[in-house]
Amino acid sequence: MKYPSRFFVTILGNSSAVPSQNHHPISQLLVYENKYFLIDCGEGTQMQLIKYKIKYHKIDNIFISHMHGDHFFGLIGLISTYHLLGREKDLHIYGPETLKDIIENLLESAYTKPKYKLLFHSLSNDIGTIWEDEQFSVFSFPLNHRIPTWGFKFKEKTRKLLIKKSFVKEFKPSVEEILNIKNGEDYIDTEGKRIINETITHSPPKLLSYAYCSDTKYDESIIEHIKDVTLLYHEATFDNSMQDIADEKFHSTAQDAANIAKKANVGKLILGHFSARYNDLEKLREEAVSIFKSTFITKEGKQYIIS
Repeated sequence: MKYPSRFFVTILGNSSAVPSQNHHPISQLLVYENKYFLIDCGEGTQMQLIKYKIKYHKIDNIFISHMHGDHFFGLIGLISTYHLLGREKDLHIYGPETLKDIIENLLESAYTKPKYKLLFHSLSNDIGTIWEDEQFSVFSFPLNHRIPTWGFKFKEKTRKLLIKKSFVKEFKPSVEEILNIKNGEDYIDTEGKRIINETITHSPPKLLSYAYCSDTKYDESIIEHIKDVTLLYHEATFDNSMQDIADEKFHSTAQDAANIAKKANVGKLILGHFSARYNDLEKLREEAVSIFKSTFITKEGKQYIIS
């Protein structure tokens, strides 16, 4: 699979609890620079990774939103495959507290002891950063579902300065000099003259972000956590005619998702977690677009650029 951007998400599965011939249980792969994050891992996720020719050995962090099977039944198979392929790198798994015991019991029952370390990180009701490095962070927040469920926000922390084309054309800096300038350093020309960084750079673009709202009913309390994100994924299990059922089952309609997107002032909205009852998803899209224009139906295998 070709990578279209430095920051994008690939949809591996977009169905709700009951899969269909054309839709698989929920899973997404988020790529930022050369970092790979797996978000939820429904049944058959590893087959989808293979189908779309994704370098899944690069996944070091997996985020499980909650303990309904369509969001984690594929995890034990992926862990086992990594073991069979001789993985040595640590694998970090972020999820509900009960996930660790379930996975460890399954591995023990299958007489499988991974050759690599499985490091579990239990999510709590606390809201905050659960993973970060110098450039990027992952933030968790609670959703409103029948069981404890979390959403995730992936956000850039910093972006490098942009160098003016006129400067590059005139001075032809080396790769090392370009990196230094992007990090804020001044430039020393061949005659020893210092050129101030501010005169040869532009301010970096706006920080980019992606929010993942897994299973949840309509709840405006999440808005503060996803406000102004570049791209929002929000579940849309039902159409508007099934609002009562959506509320009863703690799920959302397409219009619910669109209302959240609009009130949160997000850049774009993508919908998923579709009920198997829908052969044609256009109705869901139309209902959402009537409220929030920049709405798209997720397609398995499609990459959505975050820019």
